[in-house]
Amino acid sequence: MLMEKEVLQTDIKEYPLFSRGKVRDVYDLGDKLLIIASDRISAFDVVLPNGIPGKGRVLTQMSLFWFDFLKDIVDTHLVTANVEEYPDDLKKHRDTLDGRSMIVIKAKRIDAECIVRGYISGSMWKELVRARKNGSNEVHGFDFSPDLKESDQLPEPIFTPSTKAEEGHDENVSFERFVQYVGQQTAELCRQKSIAIYSKASDYARKNGIIIADTKFEFGYKDNNFMLIDEVLSPDSSRFWPLDQYSPGKSQRSFDKQFIRDYLSGLDWDKTAPGPKLPEEIIEKSAAKYKEAARLLTGK
Repeated sequence: MLMEKEVLQTDIKEYPLFSRGKVRDVYDLGDKLLIIASDRISAFDVVLPNGIPGKGRVLTQMSLFWFDFLKDIVDTHLVTANVEEYPDDLKKHRDTLDGRSMIVIKAKRIDAECIVRGYISGSMWKELVRARKNGSNEVHGFDFSPDLKESDQLPEPIFTPSTKAEEGHDENVSFERFVQYVGQQTAELCRQKSIAIYSKASDYARKNGIIIADTKFEFGYKDNNFMLIDEVLSPDSSRFWPLDQYSPGKSQRSFDKQFIRDYLSGLDWDKTAPGPKLPEEIIEKSAAKYKEAARLLTGK
């Protein structure tokens, strides 16, 4: 497979760096931000030394698709992803920016992960298993059926927020705890919009061969206007399962980073930085998974 050159880090000297996350480099344009999705990949909260070529473009194009698809449900922070509409001093960086960047409104972020689960998997399944060992089926205020198996579809989507940790792992919390963090009105808005977005997106995705098992959103405010920010419904922020291979009662094959996590879990690595370098075969398979998910969902 012919792989494009990976972009692991950007250097836009014309504007100050606002933040550099596990995947995104964000630059401060005053009342707006320039977000660039790199090809970096993280696992177990460690950024790995080599990335997935083209991953940043896939993430950006998927977010752009969903921002448009969901515009009847919630405002978004997107201003433009057309480099022709960027400030003139950014156009010299077209090779870096084209297809993997967007200019967005600088919103005040709500410091929480707004997670919606349509299926029981991942950390919520692990917490349910622990609760059952103590004779309970309740996790964070949700009373699950005693017959519920791993990867089963839930009777209806549930909102399971988590606190946003600057370092280490985010912590799943009950809705009542979430209200204490962000306030009643904001908590209700986050829950209502998150479930509405998930419901519309998951119905669409299922018709296109993908189960969205769970996903996380971020929201913010600008001039008291509530809006969807960051990325949305990508393989990095969601658990995507191929519908034709779905089989509850066990973990599922997926389009997300689980493939890389599974490979790393087989190594003698203590899951602290620095992470191991990924072999070419794993990189190629991962790139193909990202692109296949994008093709199924966006048609591109």
